[in-house]
Amino acid sequence: MTRLHRCCGWTGHALAGLMVVAAVLFTAHEAAAQAAPSGEAIIAWHVTIAPTWLDPSSAPAQITPFGILYALHDGLVRPLPGQKMGNSLAESWTESPDGLVYEFKLRRGVKFHNGEPVTAEDAKFSFDRYKGAGAADLQARVRLVEAIDPLTLRIHLKEPWPDFMTFFGTTATAAGLVVPKKYVQQVGDEGFRKHPIGAGPYKFVSHAPGVEVVLEAYTGYWRRVPNVKRLVMKSVP
Repeated sequence: MTRLHRCCGWTGHALAGLMVVAAVLFTAHEAAAQAAPSGEAIIAWHVTIAPTWLDPSSAPAQITPFGILYALHDGLVRPLPGQKMGNSLAESWTESPDGLVYEFKLRRGVKFHNGEPVTAEDAKFSFDRYKGAGAADLQARVRLVEAIDPLTLRIHLKEPWPDFMTFFGTTATAAGLVVPKKYVQQVGDEGFRKHPIGAGPYKFVSHAPGVEVVLEAYTGYWRRVPNVKRLVMKSVP
C-alpha cells in the first residue's frame, strides 16, 4: 500500500498543504490508459478539522479548508494545475462588454457522487446558500443569479466589479463550489455536514470530529480519476 504523509500548518504551510493535495488529486500518467486508483495518502493538518470544512456554504476565511473542500467539491471555475482560473464544471464562461453579466455554460453529463446530474439550478442554489466570509461583498454587488436552462447560469452585477471572478472562482470564497440542491434540502444543513455529497474527485467516507476525515476516489469524476484511492486527513493540533 502506497502511503504519503504530509503535515500542513495553519498559516504559511497552508498553501504547501494545498499543493500536496493537488498533487495527490491530479498527478497524471503518461500512459494512455489509466490504472484504477490504489493506495492511501495520509495528510496531517496542524489544526482541528471542523465540520464547516466539509460544507462550502460555511467555509471560514482561511485557505487551509480548501485542502478538503477541493477534494470533495468542484466549482464552475477554479484554480487548476497551470491555470489561475480554469474551466471546471463549466466548459466555458463569458463576460459582457459592460462588465455587468457573467454567463457560465456547464459541461454535459457531469454528476454528483450520488449519481444526480450537476445543473445550473444547483449552482444557483449553492451561490444563494453561501454564508461564508465573502457573502456580504457578493450580496452587495450581485443583483441577480439566474438558471437560464439546465446548463446555463447567468449572474448579473449591480455595477462592474473587476474582482468578481476572484471572489467567485478562487479560494477567496467558496461561493462557486456546487452542491446538490435536492440532497441538501432533503437532509438539511446539519445532515449535509455529517455526510457531504459533492462533485469533486473524492467522495466522503467518514468523519470522526477532531480526529480524521476519510475520503475515497470518485471514479465518475469528469476530469480524470485520481491515482490515489483513499485519502485520510488527520487532525494533529
